[in-house]
Amino acid sequence: MVGVRGLRFALNTSVAVLVLSLPFAATAASRASTVSPNVAVTTMTATDASRAQPAARGGAIASSKNPVTVAAEGTRSVQEVTIHEGDTLATMANYYDVSVEAIAFANAITDVHTLQMGQKLVIPPAEGALYTMKDGDTVDSIATRFKVDPAVIFTFNRCYFEPERCAAGQEIFVRGAALPALQEPERVTVSVLRGPSLGATPPRTGRLAWPVAGVITQYFWAGHTGVDLAAPYGTGIGASDDGVVSAAGWVAVGGIRVCVQHAGDLETCYYHTSAVYASVGQQVARGQIIAAIGLTGVTTGPHVHWECKLGSRFVNCLDL
Repeated sequence: MVGVRGLRFALNTSVAVLVLSLPFAATAASRASTVSPNVAVTTMTATDASRAQPAARGGAIASSKNPVTVAAEGTRSVQEVTIHEGDTLATMANYYDVSVEAIAFANAITDVHTLQMGQKLVIPPAEGALYTMKDGDTVDSIATRFKVDPAVIFTFNRCYFEPERCAAGQEIFVRGAALPALQEPERVTVSVLRGPSLGATPPRTGRLAWPVAGVITQYFWAGHTGVDLAAPYGTGIGASDDGVVSAAGWVAVGGIRVCVQHAGDLETCYYHTSAVYASVGQQVARGQIIAAIGLTGVTTGPHVHWECKLGSRFVNCLDL
């Protein structure tokens, strides 16, 4: 009996020891499982040299690029351009996406007729006023003059950080400034341009020729007195038939235009031009370049408004 009891005691003791050792085994296994991922991550990070390279605190900091100040988005620098044949304040304003008044103010222009070929023009960086600070001027006084918040001037010209930029003698830009109105260009009347007599007109040579090899963007209809032909700015405009120049110059809405009188009481006119190369009373031949595609008057893009009249009645040029 004693031997059996001793055997049972030994077995129970072994089971108890085994049960008590299980938590320790689990803990050891858990610790072992957490070591492996850390080693893997460490290895991966160490091999990816391009993503983590600590810099030595005592060494010099080097860079492959020079530090620069990035211009604010949506702005550009002040530009100086040269006036060429056919350029006007209107065409320059359209090209640089600013108003005629902004360009006129930047160049102290009060009369659009003073523009000359070869003349240098300053183009502001956006819509607003280029202004040179004078003695006694302050940011507040300039803001009041141009009807803007002083913060607009401070921010655009960096006056907060560099006050010398807004000192006397410095040129600043006032974005969104209220600009003085430019004097309206002289509206020349047709009666003045037509002259006393045009003389005899040559006979027609056939159907009218298109003034430019463009794309029709609007046809003749009850609400539109001509045919719109779009073409690149500056493209030559040819006379649709032989005739005599009957009118030339600026008119409201149509801008700079030229008209040619043909036989049979027919008159053709070409509007929105950038320049006219014929004078009133001059005889022109079919296809002769008499003007250039432009953007004068009321227009959304470079084209010619080709208009035909029989007597006093508007007709479709494409039918003649």
